[in-house]
Amino acid sequence: MKRSPAVAGTFYPANPDNLERLVRELTPQDHKPIRAVGAVSPHAGFIYSGSVAGMVYASIEIPDTVIVIGPNHTGYGSRAGIIPGGTFAMPGFTVDIDHELADAIMQNSTLLQDDFDSHAHEHSLEVQLPFIHYRNPAAKIVPLCVMGRGYDFVNSLGSTIAKAISDSGKRALIVASSDMTHYEPQAVAQKKDNLSIQKILDLDAAGLLKVTEEEDISMCGVVPTAIMLISARQLGAQKAKLIDYRTSGQVTHEYDEVVGYASIAVY
Repeated sequence: MKRSPAVAGTFYPANPDNLERLVRELTPQDHKPIRAVGAVSPHAGFIYSGSVAGMVYASIEIPDTVIVIGPNHTGYGSRAGIIPGGTFAMPGFTVDIDHELADAIMQNSTLLQDDFDSHAHEHSLEVQLPFIHYRNPAAKIVPLCVMGRGYDFVNSLGSTIAKAISDSGKRALIVASSDMTHYEPQAVAQKKDNLSIQKILDLDAAGLLKVTEEEDISMCGVVPTAIMLISARQLGAQKAKLIDYRTSGQVTHEYDEVVGYASIAVY
């Protein structure tokens, strides 16, 4: 099954040459990448968050399998959807799905469903692919799109992913796709995002869920990020590093309602 681009020409260039050129410009070449287990990367239009995403992809090694977990913005499909095989078509390239690892994750989860609909129009995974492919053209993905809530949901999926990776013997990177606070004044957004970021740096999935709820932080990928943290800790991650943080205000120069973007490596 082939999944066609949903946001080419809006979130990023639809022309293959222009897309490759932009991703190259957004991804620094002078970084010595670390061997990460997980990462957080934003998913807005490249004009807003592409440089933040490019920084984290430049800072970590990209292995041949990348599990990408994104929030379901569209509301289509199941609470936890996976595409267990096929390809994601992108302008100028395709990214294959690692069907062996995808099958192992799906077969050992009571939550995940084989669900193309949840992915068909969702941008949060798609915008990661130009960076992943640029850094490792051989990389395959396992795409997960979630809209569940609660620690039990997060812990179950995170544990299932970690076990499947461990049992497979493969080296895999887990990318959580998330923007941070949405449409708050710059100072408010930064204050709220600092709270969320600190929980991620502490590798505290439960604390992240709690603080975003208690402080009303509109971090759209909080559940994917918490899932990634559960998996990463079970796979041996011991620390995290903030790679970059910016807001849309730094692009638009309008600070009354900004969106925050953070990139973080977990290793």
